[in-house]
Amino acid sequence: MFEGWSFEKAFDLAADAGYDGVEIAPFTFGRLVTDVPADERARLCGLAEERGLEIVGLHWLLAKTEGFYLNHPDSEIRGKTVEYVKDLARCCADLGGRIMVFGSPKQRNVLPGLSFDEAWNLTREAFSQTLPTLEEVGVTLCMEPLGPGETDFINTASQAMRLVDEIAHPNFKMIVDVKAMSTETGPISKIIESAAGYFKHFHANDANLRGPGFGDTDFKPIAEALRKVGYNGYVSVEVFDFSPDPETIARKSIKYLRDIFGGG
Repeated sequence: MFEGWSFEKAFDLAADAGYDGVEIAPFTFGRLVTDVPADERARLCGLAEERGLEIVGLHWLLAKTEGFYLNHPDSEIRGKTVEYVKDLARCCADLGGRIMVFGSPKQRNVLPGLSFDEAWNLTREAFSQTLPTLEEVGVTLCMEPLGPGETDFINTASQAMRLVDEIAHPNFKMIVDVKAMSTETGPISKIIESAAGYFKHFHANDANLRGPGFGDTDFKPIAEALRKVGYNGYVSVEVFDFSPDPETIARKSIKYLRDIFGGG
């Protein structure tokens, strides 16, 4: 959303608008996180701290990268992906982040020649190999169910919950996303309730790909469901339609959410 902006300018807006934290896509500060030296990671962390912001974590983990694929049948490609997820976790921790969101639909689709179950088993194996590093650096990797318009692999909260159960590790959880839940059957509030204890992060957006408050999605029952399940993590604004402009999106989204959640 802040393409072309400096981190200083983006963080200034986030702080001034009243956000408590920021979530960063790795490609915005380096082609690969392994290209980003320790002093630059420390600088970004300092910029956020100076403005009273927390760097919550990373998302869009494999966007704009090449050669990575979560459930590729080629063990070399899969192994490179596992190692890069470990690198992402280390970078996330260096920035002060504690959450990584694995969406990356184009690096997880079921490839031709593979069955869904085969892709599932390869995914479980790959994520399991990242667990020692995630535990060591204190980062939780959250699988993101996405709608069928984005991927053909893990489209529902129930599928993500099954993966969390099978991996069975405190540093592997899931995220729920309003846009994605809008593609499922049944009320979003009920999906949230069903996923209680499984999700550790939350993306707030409208079904129309814009920010919360920019469309017809009613967040009142969503807020009530989050309270009901005792969720105490971040509600993170994530948009895909960047109109009308970044500042309007940022300010209107948080005002709407504060009104809905009773935060003034």
